[in-house]
Amino acid sequence: MLRQVLPWVLMAGSVATLAAAAPETPLYPERTTNLLVLRDKRGTPRPIRTPAEWQQRRAHVLANMQRVMGPLPGKEARVPLDVRIEREETVGKYVRKKLTYASAPGERVPAYLLIPTGLKGKAPAVLALHQTVQIAKDEPVGLGGSANLHYGQDLAERGYVVLAPDYPTMGEHQFDIYGRGYASGSMKAIWDNMRGVDLLQSLPEVDGNRIGCLGHSLGGHNTLFTSVFDTRIKVLVSNCGFTAFGKYYGGDIAGWTGPRYMPRIKTAFPTPEKMPFDFHEIVGALAPRAFLAIGPTKDSNFDVGGVKEVIATAKPVYALFGAADRLAELHPECQHDWPLEMREEAYRWLDRWLR
Repeated sequence: MLRQVLPWVLMAGSVATLAAAAPETPLYPERTTNLLVLRDKRGTPRPIRTPAEWQQRRAHVLANMQRVMGPLPGKEARVPLDVRIEREETVGKYVRKKLTYASAPGERVPAYLLIPTGLKGKAPAVLALHQTVQIAKDEPVGLGGSANLHYGQDLAERGYVVLAPDYPTMGEHQFDIYGRGYASGSMKAIWDNMRGVDLLQSLPEVDGNRIGCLGHSLGGHNTLFTSVFDTRIKVLVSNCGFTAFGKYYGGDIAGWTGPRYMPRIKTAFPTPEKMPFDFHEIVGALAPRAFLAIGPTKDSNFDVGGVKEVIATAKPVYALFGAADRLAELHPECQHDWPLEMREEAYRWLDRWLR
């Protein structure tokens, strides 16, 4: 049994900073076209010319996300992980451990941990986040579902330590999100995943400076949301995970208002114009970390035109950091899926930046 208490690391976008700042955080009407603008409390704009100025803008992005998602839990929620291993078995080239870990007081997250056998030295690690599927974490680790979505298993076979947690309310993670005081399923998932990063960094097999995150569909935007708040994640891949809100079913964003997502949208931010953030800003806020967006041309859920728009708008931010090569996009001729050829591209992307 692993027991680890990790110190609280105050990152850009900590709840203590953003919860207080949110009511005064300016809105950005040009958020889908020009990210290199910084507004003061009165809303007066000026151009962003340096990475330091972008960090101020980035703080506004995170604050405006919390207007919709609710506040990121603070250090009082970072209880000891208290990892409890329920089952352990060797599967080919790796050991698969079924476990739970403490996320916050009274909250536990079911997950699988895959550790390659025969490791020499510390290995890179990846959070493998699942799509909307009943079996949840079982799919990415190869225990059912689509073979095209067994990316956690694939990565373990390639020598990565992999953690695959259940999304709250899915799989074995049956959780009363709103009864426990969260304002969104999105924020609860973000916090669970951040504690998953704590777990990975606690492992003797893992190089804590080489952590990535990837996922399909729900796992794709879960990857983005988590990585914006947790800068320890250095490399990301999102497959079929997002589009600009204005291109999501023609601007009908009701699909984002369900209890697993952000219910505040329904009453407070019901249209893309009223949303205080968009995916253009989220991707910009990842800079200069390495991000690969895979948006199929025939994805009926996340319009490829909106994916291209988001990446094009975020590119100047990456250029500001001299990191243009760390933002990439692929648009395969397929539907809402992750065929082998594109998964191989994702794995090469992770290898490039984590190995």
